[in-house]
Amino acid sequence: MKKAFVFPGQGSQFPGMGKELYENNSQARYLLESADHILGFRITDIMFSGSDEELRATRVTQPAVFLHSVVLAECSSLPVPDMVGGHSLGEFSALVAAGAISFEDGLKLVAARADAMQRCCERHPGSMAAIIALPEDTVAEVCSRVPGIVVPANYNCDGQIVISGEKEAIAKACAELKAAGAKRALPLNVGGAFHSPIMEPARAELAQAIERTEFKAPVCPIYQNINARPQTDPSLIKEGLLAQLTSPVLWTQSIKAMISDGATEFTEIGPGSVLQGLIGRIAKGNESISIKGIQ
Repeated sequence: MKKAFVFPGQGSQFPGMGKELYENNSQARYLLESADHILGFRITDIMFSGSDEELRATRVTQPAVFLHSVVLAECSSLPVPDMVGGHSLGEFSALVAAGAISFEDGLKLVAARADAMQRCCERHPGSMAAIIALPEDTVAEVCSRVPGIVVPANYNCDGQIVISGEKEAIAKACAELKAAGAKRALPLNVGGAFHSPIMEPARAELAQAIERTEFKAPVCPIYQNINARPQTDPSLIKEGLLAQLTSPVLWTQSIKAMISDGATEFTEIGPGSVLQGLIGRIAKGNESISIKGIQ
């Protein structure tokens, strides 16, 4: 019976996030106030009282979600997990929880990642869309023949794949995927074309920040988005974090690998409950799996 901790990514934010933690827990208050100092702006003001639109800006969203997740993990007296994983941005939260990087270094890396991605979004606007009830091979084949940049970006669960790329290419791909039998092709309200070649300049910028950061072997394996394999080697973890920016998130494959390696108890740590729903669909019919959340 193994415990897996999983951490959400961008899109799970909500106005008021972290405020209750700040008001009721001294350790949480210390960490959140430290974050204001590390970042050089009062992200807590935006988290606690900012609008949905303000929170949606990539340079704010990513450190906000990271903070909410990591502070929850630090303040919840949790046991040592047997394995961890994170959806996209959530990999950084997972690495802090597993002791591979410090809270301060993790926050600095997330801020550098967010700023670099924000610049990519501004220079080369893009979009994403969720494709429902269509085989992976069909989604990949349609994307490959649509003019422009459009690629599978998130394999969230069986029957749900997110595509990413240029806005016109996304619109064209959605139309063709519907014609190919997709139940839905739903445009997403996101800031850019994440996990696509459009993020290449951000990958190059993040490489410098990662190279300057000390990584240690985590206390347990992290199942990385890039290949869904358990990893404890700091140098390979670094490589995976970089490759993730322009490669698809293999979330379905990661959860299946965790289950295959003995995970029976999944705990989502952070804002929202999206990952609990995805894991429930991936593990459907497996009565030995329990799923819960700490929010």
